[in-house]
Amino acid sequence: MDEEVIPILRVEDAAAAVAWYERLGFVKQWEHRFEPGLPAFIEVARGGVRLFLSEHKGDARPDTLVYLRVRDVEAIASEFGVQAKDAPWAREIELRDPDGNRLRIGTPTE
Repeated sequence: MDEEVIPILRVEDAAAAVAWYERLGFVKQWEHRFEPGLPAFIEVARGGVRLFLSEHKGDARPDTLVYLRVRDVEAIASEFGVQAKDAPWAREIELRDPDGNRLRIGTPTE
């Protein structure tokens, strides 16, 4: 097993969050609830990148910032109708998911 870090993002509506993250190329891996009707805890993945989305209060706070390195930031910028900007280290965009979590997404410059 490779060691890894998996950020946990707080979401109010897990189904809506999964739909939004699917626009970024993530795919739902699994969902856990202790019982039907209780808060969801979901894993989404895009290649080797994984995020946990949690409806559980206290798992994470809103307005978290996660940085994603991707091969083609322009494709994501087009999907979301935003303009990528050049930084010294990457071409980047910044998005907010439906719950206010911030995602800075960039393709490293050569």
